[in-house]
Amino acid sequence: MTLTQDDRVRTDTPVDLCLAESGHPRPDGSDRYTIGEVAAWTGLSAHTLRWYERIGLMSYVDRSHTGQRRFTNQDLDWLAFVGKLRLTGMPVADMVRYAELVRAGEHTVDERRELLVRTRRTVLERVAELHGTLAVLDHKIELYGRTDPT
Repeated sequence: MTLTQDDRVRTDTPVDLCLAESGHPRPDGSDRYTIGEVAAWTGLSAHTLRWYERIGLMSYVDRSHTGQRRFTNQDLDWLAFVGKLRLTGMPVADMVRYAELVRAGEHTVDERRELLVRTRRTVLERVAELHGTLAVLDHKIELYGRTDPT
């Protein structure tokens, strides 16, 4: 699938937005977070984090010698990305499929890209719909601004 010029985000400098937001609370190597810390950091509940792991949306999370989950900075990055996918409205089944493809390796890049392109198309349709809605609201606000209350 080829993106048209109108579909592309215009930027002077290519930026990996997935990496740009990291700002982890701890440096790599000291990045062993409890489920409570990750819940506080991400805004997700511990229940949701466990569910993500159970359905395969997250890779296996390392455990301490007592069996407690120990998340890493890489896990935080993945959760941030999943949060972006959730904002797109991508169905959970598609997010899980994407996660499976990532774990399967480089030979799945084309399928991953196609999944993201389809999601992007849906987001663009929603954005266009919201722009139309915004135009209606702006029109009504302008009309009410012209009304002479006297």
